[in-house]
Amino acid sequence: MNHQVVVAGGGPVGLWLAAELRRCGITVAVIETRTERDTRSRALTVHPRTIETFASRGVHDPFITEGIPLPGGHFGALDSRLDFRRLPSPFPHTLALPQQRTEALLEQQARELGATVLRGHEVTGLSEGRDSVRVRIQTPNGPSTMETAYLVGCDGARSTVRGAAGIDFPGTPSTVLGWLGDVVLDEPPAPGQGYFGPAGSLMVAPMPGGLHRLVGLTPRDITTTWPGDLTLEELRENVITMAGTDFGMRDPVWLSRFGNATRLAARYRSGRVFLAGDAAHRHFPAGGVGMNVGIQDAANLAWKLAATLNDWAPGTLLDTYHAERHPVGVNLTETSRAQVALMTAFAPEGLALRGLLGQLIATLPELNDRLAAQVSSLAVTYPPTAPDAHRLTGTRADDLTVDDTSLFALLRADGYLLLDLTGSPDQPFHHLARPGLRVHTGTPHLLPPDWSGIHAALIRPDGHVAWASAESHDTTLVDDLTAVLATTHRQ
Repeated sequence: MNHQVVVAGGGPVGLWLAAELRRCGITVAVIETRTERDTRSRALTVHPRTIETFASRGVHDPFITEGIPLPGGHFGALDSRLDFRRLPSPFPHTLALPQQRTEALLEQQARELGATVLRGHEVTGLSEGRDSVRVRIQTPNGPSTMETAYLVGCDGARSTVRGAAGIDFPGTPSTVLGWLGDVVLDEPPAPGQGYFGPAGSLMVAPMPGGLHRLVGLTPRDITTTWPGDLTLEELRENVITMAGTDFGMRDPVWLSRFGNATRLAARYRSGRVFLAGDAAHRHFPAGGVGMNVGIQDAANLAWKLAATLNDWAPGTLLDTYHAERHPVGVNLTETSRAQVALMTAFAPEGLALRGLLGQLIATLPELNDRLAAQVSSLAVTYPPTAPDAHRLTGTRADDLTVDDTSLFALLRADGYLLLDLTGSPDQPFHHLARPGLRVHTGTPHLLPPDWSGIHAALIRPDGHVAWASAESHDTTLVDDLTAVLATTHRQ
């Protein structure tokens, strides 16, 4: 077998997946059609949960150093922006960072960890056997094949892997065409300033390197007819119509249009083939969530593949990938459609609705917090299977401080973390350590309200709580945890 896992697609999703697998000792090859990295940055926003994911592997500093921190985001381009500073995260902000830099940093990590990245190669088909997948690849020297235990399609909305695996991609076609331009602005507006009215919508975001991204819609963009490629003259006209100025626009780096076609894979898994990122979900890029949700797909899948290949996980673990991430995809597509409705509400009735919702966000902190947590993926919860599970089960674990160490610094890709917060000198869980499980004993500081009274918690490699208990009796705690470990680890 050439590699234990083959990843089709060398974008951020595929590269993070590859790096995570290598952290677990899994051999992996990334097959990427492009010979060079795309200089056009389709994704610009790195959300708080993605920064947390990077921090849980200790690789977040370069992103923070290069990215421009922004205190919030938008929902449906409403005038009242979401305030991310209220989020319960050590990174209560987004980062404006071009996708090409995100890819470059992730590819560097993957290569340094030992992943094979093959540029100028294209997956053209597959055939699945009982114990492996044969992947057909077009290389610069002609057709070839790779045999692998698992194949993951991170190859975009037109995924070859998805088609070859026979996975349906139902949804709706595009009826709206947004536009964007990455340009130099000699007289840029204040950060976060936007425009919305009968003439259209416009958002302006700063980018590293002295550029700004202009993104918008006009009423004539509600169409199914392709109007041709975006020109600088059209972009300038649109911006002047809404803002009364072109902000000294010049030197475009990228001009593009994008639609609201919305599709969701019927299955994220077919046997030994999996989908992640745009191969699994396509939607209007409202709020810059697409790349971030894809990276969370990879974070969910990687440790499960590794645990299965390293033979400490139960055979049913891989089934939970679809069960957990497909509902996230449903929420993503529904939320995207809702935002498109708000972003195209140019009629008086629509403007009134937008005004009402904007006022509610500005005056109801709990609404701001709910939407901000949803957009940033901090609200993602995987429902527990046990009816009596603690309320923390399935939620993202806060970055607790245990002694002088943060929880994120304790997490690893290759197994669960058992937090012993009992304060017992007997260390009751020490004997439970095994492959795929590390035990850390410590004293917590300033626990969040939801964690008050917790004496032990089992944290998954992706940072979600697998089990938590406020039971104070050590013997009962050990018995309860032993029963849980019987479902998470091979016996």
